[in-house]
Amino acid sequence: MEEIVRYFPDLTERQKEQFAQLEELYTDWNSKINVISRKDIESLYTKHVLHSLGIAKVMEFKPGAKVMDVGTGGGFPGIPLAILFPETQFYLIDVIAKKIKVVNGVAEALGLTNVKAEQMRAEKVNEEFDFIVSRAVTNMPDFVKWVRGKVKKDQNHDLPNGILYLKGGDLTEELSVFQRTTIYNLSDYFDDEFFETKKVVHLAMKYKV
Repeated sequence: MEEIVRYFPDLTERQKEQFAQLEELYTDWNSKINVISRKDIESLYTKHVLHSLGIAKVMEFKPGAKVMDVGTGGGFPGIPLAILFPETQFYLIDVIAKKIKVVNGVAEALGLTNVKAEQMRAEKVNEEFDFIVSRAVTNMPDFVKWVRGKVKKDQNHDLPNGILYLKGGDLTEELSVFQRTTIYNLSDYFDDEFFETKKVVHLAMKYKV
């Protein structure tokens, strides 16, 4: 928890309380529905919460923005981002119902009124968003196919509307087919060795391409 405050020193007391609750909430839920590996639950704040907040080092979502988290699993990156940006609307989806049960349970316990979570495939979503976030659920070409046509035309942020994707390793080949990508190394923002190969990929998407 200390590392969250260290890297995000402007948190309100309410946000600090919500982040502090995450360990107990996920430990409890994980004992019933396994959404985080047993070894990772011990490093929840580094490998899941702070990793999710890497997106916030690249993009500050504005009030009223709409963000979809595809393949959210137990709520990452959506839940930490929803705590950090309480005036942004987050739509968290996953194809596995029990994972969405965890997400809804955590969001309710935290009092997050800006989170909606559903069992849903991205291809079936019939809405538009400023940004679509995810944490390495598949390769980028397939991911783009899933979310094509779901990005708003109107731009209100510093970065063009599109995808913000948490990914690791060498992405040269995977991203070679895209011309409008920017890679942000999380090691530039966080000094834990876990982040040495972790990145946020921003892919600007044209409206209904």
